[in-house]
Amino acid sequence: MRRLAWLDALRGLAAITVVLFHLSPQVIGDDAHLAVMRHIDLGKYAVLLFFLVSGYVIPMSLERHGSLRRFWIGRLCRVYPAYLVTIALFAVLAGAGLLHWPGSLRAETGAGVLAHVTMMPDLVGVRGVVRVFWTLTYEMVFYLIVAGLHTLRQHRHSAWYAGGLALVALLGGTHLPDALLGSSWADRRALAAVLVLLVILTLTLQIRASTAGGIGVLFVLLPALNGHPSAASTVTSSRQALIILAVMFAGTVIYRWQHGQIGPTAGLAALVTVTLGLLDTQRIATVLAVIATFLAAYIFRTSAMPRALTWLGRVSYSLYLLHVMVLFMIPRVVPELGTRPLPIRVATGLTYVAIVLILAALSYRMVERPGQALGRSLLHPIGKPRSSPPRVPQPAQGGAISRAGASRLDT
Repeated sequence: MRRLAWLDALRGLAAITVVLFHLSPQVIGDDAHLAVMRHIDLGKYAVLLFFLVSGYVIPMSLERHGSLRRFWIGRLCRVYPAYLVTIALFAVLAGAGLLHWPGSLRAETGAGVLAHVTMMPDLVGVRGVVRVFWTLTYEMVFYLIVAGLHTLRQHRHSAWYAGGLALVALLGGTHLPDALLGSSWADRRALAAVLVLLVILTLTLQIRASTAGGIGVLFVLLPALNGHPSAASTVTSSRQALIILAVMFAGTVIYRWQHGQIGPTAGLAALVTVTLGLLDTQRIATVLAVIATFLAAYIFRTSAMPRALTWLGRVSYSLYLLHVMVLFMIPRVVPELGTRPLPIRVATGLTYVAIVLILAALSYRMVERPGQALGRSLLHPIGKPRSSPPRVPQPAQGGAISRAGASRLDT
């Protein structure tokens, strides 16, 4: 359990940073918020931490499950329940007139619905029901690529993928097409429909352990050629989209380097290349803060972590999905909050944080945990594959992973 606490702590730190970042304009004012942003983008800092953790955890989860069927059942039962409940809750609040559907979804409902089926609205070019859904787009693309590499037995070459993606982004730069596949409404609707079919086909082939499941690797073309198909996309270019994938593979590089699956020369070269790519798209303070935070957590990974952060890490997914909806409700309760006296702004901010933490805890208990339990019940009759992959060597200081800890590797 202790070996996983540092990952929970990183998730918890990232989640609460996102919450406070989105709240800060209303509490400290737009001017102060922008003054901080000129030096460090705390929103990007938190998201990059999330991506690094995912890149570290997903290969661990895949190898623990030992088969793509077990991996996908566990993963889909992990991410979709809270995602669907968030969409349903937004629909209820929108129906009550308390929230409003994003303009791109109202204008392109067909493309929007299909894009949300695959969790890929950002790369289709429509705004997510909740804007933070844009990160789930890259999570899903990463899962498909990694699973495809696993099918082809090429998943151990993480340093090449991390460094290669960063190099393409650096060398391609502005020459990469940003909207090759979705520059018009009709294109986006067609792209969303094709992605639904491709994801279903890819999952079917991968779950059946077919070599053709390696087509999942081809999903890398989507961010490479369509990173910013419309103004509704949060990511601003294909270059930035590829860097995001490179950051996730950088997390995988760290995992494989730690376990002796790649050498220090390849690992260091890949991480340096990804860092250079990040510096090409992000503020230097943001990049350095991400590196310092992850490195500090990694160094002290065998130490006890603050319980508040590890708890936040457990509820971080629900916290991330739900906090924006509550934020949108603040102006209805306290109009023009940014112009109110400081004590009122602080009190409102603290109340907001308390509410979103309570909601996240309820969602974790009532939605996420039952979803994970469903996944385990579906996995039970499948059983472990007869020929498991070679056992991953354990680091000298790590100790064995407990049964309870192992069950949270893919959280």
